[in-house]
Amino acid sequence: MKILVIGSGGREHALSWKLLKSEQVEQVFVAPGNGGTAKLAKCQNLPLTEFPDLAQAVTNYDIDLVVVGPELPLSLGITDYLQKHTQVKIFGPTRQGAQLEASKSWSKALMQSAGIPTARGATFTNSRDAKSYIQAQGAPIVVKADGLAAGKGVTVAMTIADAMEAVDTLFETNPKSLVVIEEYLEGEEVSILALTDGQTIRSLVPAQDHKRIGEKDTGSNTGGMGAYAPAPLVDAELSKQIQQQVLNPVLKELQKRNIDYRGVIYAGLMITPQKQLKVLEFNSRFGDPETQAILPLLETPLEELLLACANQTLAELPPLSWSNKTAVCVVIASGGYPGQYVQGKIITGIETAEAQGVTVFHAGTKITPEGELVTAGGRVLNVVATGENFSQARERVYQGVACLDFEDKYYRRDIGYRLTQNS
Repeated sequence: MKILVIGSGGREHALSWKLLKSEQVEQVFVAPGNGGTAKLAKCQNLPLTEFPDLAQAVTNYDIDLVVVGPELPLSLGITDYLQKHTQVKIFGPTRQGAQLEASKSWSKALMQSAGIPTARGATFTNSRDAKSYIQAQGAPIVVKADGLAAGKGVTVAMTIADAMEAVDTLFETNPKSLVVIEEYLEGEEVSILALTDGQTIRSLVPAQDHKRIGEKDTGSNTGGMGAYAPAPLVDAELSKQIQQQVLNPVLKELQKRNIDYRGVIYAGLMITPQKQLKVLEFNSRFGDPETQAILPLLETPLEELLLACANQTLAELPPLSWSNKTAVCVVIASGGYPGQYVQGKIITGIETAEAQGVTVFHAGTKITPEGELVTAGGRVLNVVATGENFSQARERVYQGVACLDFEDKYYRRDIGYRLTQNS
């Protein structure tokens, strides 16, 4: 098989790396790719982002399967475009299905219609009504941008003043936008990534992500600063509950709306101290950095799963096969992220880190014309280690992180801190 992966982040590097482990995969192309995918054997970066160019590449390179990584091209209809202009198999929902992530208000209405447990909330078209609602509800309260925000469109406001400020910022940025305001929920967040062909839905191992920039989950939201899998919080009973209360109903509701959804449904869940679950959000693609922690544990060939989703044959596959190890991913970011940061810093230590037994996925990197690897984004590298248990994986990953360097690097030193607190 020849596979085209669309995207340029750590998730796309991890997908390409995993696909290339299969003897069935002859070559992977990544558009546009990054400094890491450029160095993978049997992998080629294509400097393409426009839909007509991607369709042309499908024909030129005789592509068998397209795997769409990021949410933006999905929300803009890359799947619809390729379906219209090529005969290629595609893993990734249509524009209609991608609204699950692209519109918080659409997604909220879908959850309510499907009877999926979620936070109480309301959608607003102006700041006056939004602020009146906040005054009536009190704080803490959650303010969300309706559209895509690269994982950074959510403000967990601990005071009414913070909530008001978040509302002002969102409406000033886009006066025609919608803003969703929800009750604040206590508990632990869990990421459930499930694969679907539109008829069957199968969950991958659960992961926990660390969204906040600061240690002990403080400070601004980011796209994710680290993750681990599997998350022990999700036991067999909770897993069954998630399938029955979240995954099956969301697929049924999509079917009811005649949406042919073939790709990932990512459920961001809050598990309350009483072990009740509430859906915080749905995403329409592989999570980043959860994918980097999940894929090293997957033993079923990835291309078999993605192709079965595209072909609507997922029910015919045997149960997924998993390693019994634990994986931990630590994100190394540019100083200043998720705010302003400087790009173009020289990166060193990757070979040394990988000699320690970790895998380094590139997120925001590029190779200069002089052949130097430099930073090219807010989240720069994802360092992943596996171990017989969480402690071993965590120790290994931080040994790997210590080998890597670029000016003003930043990372959280407490990925998985809840597990160390509980042990």
